[in-house]
Amino acid sequence: MLLRVLRDNPRAAVLLVVLVAANLAAWAWALVSFHHSTALMAASLLAWCYGLRHAVDADHIAAIDNVTRKMMQQGKRPFGIGAWFSLGHSSIVVLASIAIAATAAAFQNDMDWFHDVGGVIGTAVSACFLLAMALVNLVILRGVWRNFRQLKRGESLSAEDTDFNGGGIMSWLFRSTFKLINKSWHMYLVGFLFGLGFDTATEIGVLGISAASASSGMSIWSILVFPALFASGMALIDTLDNMIMVGAYGWAFNKPQRKLYYNMTITGTSVVVALFIGGMEALGLLADKFNLHSGMWKWVDALNENLGNAGFIVVGLFIGCWIVSMLNYRWKGYDSLVVR
Repeated sequence: MLLRVLRDNPRAAVLLVVLVAANLAAWAWALVSFHHSTALMAASLLAWCYGLRHAVDADHIAAIDNVTRKMMQQGKRPFGIGAWFSLGHSSIVVLASIAIAATAAAFQNDMDWFHDVGGVIGTAVSACFLLAMALVNLVILRGVWRNFRQLKRGESLSAEDTDFNGGGIMSWLFRSTFKLINKSWHMYLVGFLFGLGFDTATEIGVLGISAASASSGMSIWSILVFPALFASGMALIDTLDNMIMVGAYGWAFNKPQRKLYYNMTITGTSVVVALFIGGMEALGLLADKFNLHSGMWKWVDALNENLGNAGFIVVGLFIGCWIVSMLNYRWKGYDSLVVR
């Protein structure tokens, strides 16, 4: 699927080459700076792996998937969503590493206030954005389900009806949300705000490496190797994820009846994932700020502690839905349905 996307879309191929080159450049920087130290090269590998791992966090996957779907519904092929989201997200880590390097131990000891404030902002933005996009996709799902039922009954359905046109009261209610993200680069700000929370072990790990290096007297130039490796690794994986989603949705968008059927199944999955991840983040924020840790809140705490690993499940879920949807579509012969 990925090879087909790269073959048919030169822009996607160029973007992937640029990101691979960025990763190679970051590693060349690390070799030049730390070739004399095995320990620092090991720390560099750890920072890069942190970036690869952070890219499959559940909130990343859900945000990129929902926005990819929304923009493809508008007739676009958004290959830069993952890259822009990652750049915004990693900007926070880069800026924090610079601040740590500039103020060394003093800033390191006074990091709690920034973590608390940023945690509230980052988690709130993440939860609200995912819930808003879930509502947008719920509106899309309603229209797609209605049109697909018409198609199965053999009723007349124009090609225009296979696109979500946003009619009715629900469109009016969510019109501003539909306009929230219209270009790939808009995701930079979303990623930036998501990153304010420093709410994962990977981000904290990179800052810890930077802080330890600053305390030992390492220069800012050398310290920036770690966030550069983190950012390049995360951008590569998020972009690959974005391209795979575009490829999966591209199969569905080749024919009107495919668009209806596949949209119906995968949009439902997107809504459930976004509502679950966004809801858990919102409940986790409430539990933390109001010190709620008994009863159902204990369950909420446990889920939020393992939310990072949910990203792997979400990726598998989307791939599984695409495969099952495609096989079921062909088995039932929906390609033979006529759009009139």
